[in-house]
Order: sequence, then C-alpha cells, then structure tokens
Amino acid sequence: MPEFPGGPSEMMRYIQANVNYPKEEKKAGISGKCFIKFVVEIDGSISHVTVLKGVKDGPNCDKEALRVIESMPKWSPGKQNGRPVRVYYNVPISFRL
Repeated sequence: MPEFPGGPSEMMRYIQANVNYPKEEKKAGISGKCFIKFVVEIDGSISHVTVLKGVKDGPNCDKEALRVIESMPKWSPGKQNGRPVRVYYNVPISFRL
C-alpha cells in the first residue's frame, strides 16, 4: 500500500492543518463527512481525485476536501512484487462545528 510521508497520523495532521471550513456552510451550521477517492501514481503523485460521498447540502465542503487532497505532497508509492504500482486510496474528511 502507498504511504503518506510520516504515515497515516501525519496525513490526518496535514489534512487538519490545511482544511479551511467554508464560510457559507459554517454560517448555515452544515457539518458532515466527505469521502474522497484518489490514485497514488507510481511516482507518488496524486491524481484522479473525486468525491465518493459528499457533505449533504455542503458543496463547498466537498470542494475544500478536493483542494486539500490535490495539494498533498508526494507519497511513497504502493508496490507489488517489488515494482511500484498505481493504487486507489480513500480518505474521509470530517467537517464539524
């Protein structure tokens, strides 16, 4: 499996540090969880970032989650039989007030 630099705990720390709660959703009291799917390429870059399940009535939360995932640094790629391979990865991002 691919790995974020520093492991899963560093990835969650990165997400928490970089997510900005959208003003409209904050004002309306909208919260929820957004599930993001992406591919970790053989060079460790992130591509094909999509929303699997978004925050109900919170499209700006979904856009913010996409922005943060797309801005991630390169990962250590996944390997199969010692060779780097492309791997799909899912990450939940919570928006709580």
